[in-house]
Amino acid sequence: MAGSAFVLEDNSLFSRIERKLYWLEQKLALLSGLAVFLLMVLAVVSVGGRNFFGQPLSGYVDWIEQAMPLIAFMGVSFTQRDGGHIRMDMLVGSLKGRALWLFEFITVFAILIFMLLMVWGSYSHFLRSFDFAPPLWSRDSSLDIALPLWPAKLLAPIAFAVLCLRLLLQLWGYGRLLFFGQKHPIGVPLILSVEEQAQMEAASVSDQAKGSAS
Repeated sequence: MAGSAFVLEDNSLFSRIERKLYWLEQKLALLSGLAVFLLMVLAVVSVGGRNFFGQPLSGYVDWIEQAMPLIAFMGVSFTQRDGGHIRMDMLVGSLKGRALWLFEFITVFAILIFMLLMVWGSYSHFLRSFDFAPPLWSRDSSLDIALPLWPAKLLAPIAFAVLCLRLLLQLWGYGRLLFFGQKHPIGVPLILSVEEQAQMEAASVSDQAKGSAS
């Protein structure tokens, strides 16, 4: 299951690089959220057009197909950074110290190998769709209103490449912990226990109350 996690930061080079990548991941996740919102707007327009004017939005399904990579892939690296993906928290939570960092290093390395293959495969899929010669640089298009499909296909390797950068940074972070035994894990998601989650939420509420009172 996915548990709550947080990431420690400091002024080291590693942490500064990690925060810059996190800034990019936040923007991509925001783009994903905007795509969801726009699909909701399109749904309202399409249903309203069908009910009031007898004509739904032309190419509604085509636009949904174009937006799917935005929704499905753009936030994947952001979620990896914050430790939000599905994982076996009961197993990971039972490990401590270098055993934990070794387990995390191995699993992140395995994910990285898989995602590199995904970047290669998805980019090859994009190249089969893209061509400078045909109209709109596209060898294939959607069925209804003939939208070019290569922009949607390009989003997958872009999102996966950003995730690979995140995984490389996490390997760096776990490697530092594994070989140097640092006391403060920087730049890697730390799984919180129920008690720690409650303490952080209480501290956050307390800070907000103090800010409101002042």
